[in-house]
Amino acid sequence: MRYPEAIQKLIEMLAKLPGVGPKTAERYAFFLLDQPESLTKEFSLRLGELKEKTIICQSCGNIAEKSSCPVCLDKNRDQKTLCLIADSRELAAIEATRQYNGRYFILGGLIDTVEGVGPEKLRIRELLKKLEQEAIEEIILAFDPTIEGEATSLYLVKILREKNVRLTRLARGLPSGANLEYADEMTITNALKYRNEC
Repeated sequence: MRYPEAIQKLIEMLAKLPGVGPKTAERYAFFLLDQPESLTKEFSLRLGELKEKTIICQSCGNIAEKSSCPVCLDKNRDQKTLCLIADSRELAAIEATRQYNGRYFILGGLIDTVEGVGPEKLRIRELLKKLEQEAIEEIILAFDPTIEGEATSLYLVKILREKNVRLTRLARGLPSGANLEYADEMTITNALKYRNEC
């Protein structure tokens, strides 16, 4: 059965979300249909503001409301240590541990040859420029322990070795194949605390 166009189009849009199949999208659409108009208007407003009111931090690549994110604006953080991560969700996971006081640099993804994501599609040029302009002494490679995370780490170790900077990576407290954003705080704390030289 085909639903009225407004419902059908909403189902199609919701099905584009990660982990949402057609049946779940249908359930979400009918849930929203049953809600008061005030909730659906609020939902629509927040969705519209998502792109309007967020930008990318010019320094680290984190999501922000202004040109610099709160982490980059915090002068009390260790300015000589840089933690490389794939995206902003991982920054939130590491920050939740309260064990790291350095700065971050978000690559915008991981090398994934199957999906056609090569080093040129990541923010590696911006990283190299940052290293030329700032006195960074240590770079922590904090990527998921997956094939893509390992490929990205190997590539970065190769190009960063000549930069006269200490390279470390998270300890192997993270299980292979896991996503950093879903790891518990204790696991991330131990991985940071016992990180290894590359």
